[in-house]
Amino acid sequence: MSYARVIGTGGYLPERILTNAELVKMVNTTENWVETRTGIRERRIAAPGERTSDLAEHAARQAIDMAGISPQELDLIVVATTTPDHVFPSVACLLQDRLGIHNGGPAFDVQAVCTGFVYAIDVANRFFRTDACNKALVVGAETFSRIIDWTDRNTCILFGDGAGAVVLETASEPGIVSSHLHADGKYHELLNVPAGVSANYEQVLKGEAYTQMQGSEVFKWAVKALGDIVDETLQANGLTKSDIDWLVPHQANIRIISATAKKLNMDMDQVVVTVERHGNTSAASIPLAFNEAVRDGRIKRGQKVIMEGFGGGFTWGSILLIY
Repeated sequence: MSYARVIGTGGYLPERILTNAELVKMVNTTENWVETRTGIRERRIAAPGERTSDLAEHAARQAIDMAGISPQELDLIVVATTTPDHVFPSVACLLQDRLGIHNGGPAFDVQAVCTGFVYAIDVANRFFRTDACNKALVVGAETFSRIIDWTDRNTCILFGDGAGAVVLETASEPGIVSSHLHADGKYHELLNVPAGVSANYEQVLKGEAYTQMQGSEVFKWAVKALGDIVDETLQANGLTKSDIDWLVPHQANIRIISATAKKLNMDMDQVVVTVERHGNTSAASIPLAFNEAVRDGRIKRGQKVIMEGFGGGFTWGSILLIY
């Protein structure tokens, strides 16, 4: 049995910055209200014509460069996204082609919304545990701004675009220590896009397939689920809260992040927070935050990290890794 460890990270944010000051001119809100309620000051918005695969490629190339490998060495690509370029082919297949990889290795997308990157890491790790691959690229990439109604204050203040990536390779000792995934479709109406190919397609044709959210209910559920997943992760690995060096949470809302850190008895200095500059980038938020903390030297080799996410579905989950 083999294990997987992280050997490279990457991230990409579009150039366009949308500030709270600009949002005030678009919807009935104030800069102070947005920042107080969410912790967000600005978010990035993909340029017209800039696709999810474009963002994914930038992040992927950074991760590959850090790993010191050639793209052709990758024998698995998993992309977590809710906003693919096309119904098909997958963003992963498009990315595989852009990277010049034609070795026939598997490439596919995973859709678990904001928990997508956690799901994708779990899937890739299972390939390693069964000796089915040697090097893998896992990406979280979103152009979430394309499914936002910019007149809806409940959602437009929260979301942005971006991509983050990691390269994994075979290791003799665990880098990815454990993963814990959950879902409960009973709550699908609390956070969704109520239109698609086989349901309410007319909304898609009209360009009205937008994210809808019952914010207060989602908030309460997220705080509980993320707190519970931390306990589950620690108990499954015989660890205590003091054993964890870093928490890299999904960047949805500073109040949710703070509540989870409090449950862990972690100082906020041990929590990687990018929400104020990135907003909620869905499946991209965890790898973007992880990449930033690795590259600025906060997260060091040998340290224990919990990644955790919560998204529409509902889906939620965590990854325990030793960097």
